[in-house]
Amino acid sequence: MAMHLHPALVAAGHTPVALVRSEDYRSELEALGAEVRILDIEKQDAADFAAAFEGCDAVVFAAGGGPDGNIERKRTVDLEGSLKSIDGARLAGIDRVVQISAIGVDSPLPSDTGDVWRAYVEAKRDADAALRDSDRAWTILRPGRLTDDPGTGRVALGPEVARGEVPRQDVAAVTAAVLDEDATIGQQWNLVGGDVPVAEAVRQSVSPE
Repeated sequence: MAMHLHPALVAAGHTPVALVRSEDYRSELEALGAEVRILDIEKQDAADFAAAFEGCDAVVFAAGGGPDGNIERKRTVDLEGSLKSIDGARLAGIDRVVQISAIGVDSPLPSDTGDVWRAYVEAKRDADAALRDSDRAWTILRPGRLTDDPGTGRVALGPEVARGEVPRQDVAAVTAAVLDEDATIGQQWNLVGGDVPVAEAVRQSVSPE
């Protein structure tokens, strides 16, 4: 999603900072308008996160441990990476934090749920709970199943939105939109593909008719 988020932030007048563990992506990210800084979210601590956040006004946590069967990375990336981002933001004096989670992670899991999926859901659930309990100005977005389809610019957004698919590009567009809207602070919304333009979906979610 980050590859879509950086251009969206640039278009909104922001200067995004991309945090990566390797120099391999520097040229690609800089071409998208991002400043690149190096951070290994699994090996470095909250103080390192704070240093990487220097000069920033907001933090977007969108990292994930990937689709493979590595249960440990669901904890070290999806959960601990979020916790260190929250602490790092506090240490850096950054109030605003937007977190990309997953739809339905608060729902009880069936008894036959696989170990990897259970680890992923529990990591996202606990990361969201930690952010909600923090003293940061948070927003949590919970997308449905992510696709690589072109974005439509139209979504369904809200606390009770049912499961569905959503292009990564549209998740990025909503993320950029909520960053600029203080009324989204303290909100946790599901996000799937829909019929409402992004800006209008955000407006309707903060001021339901």
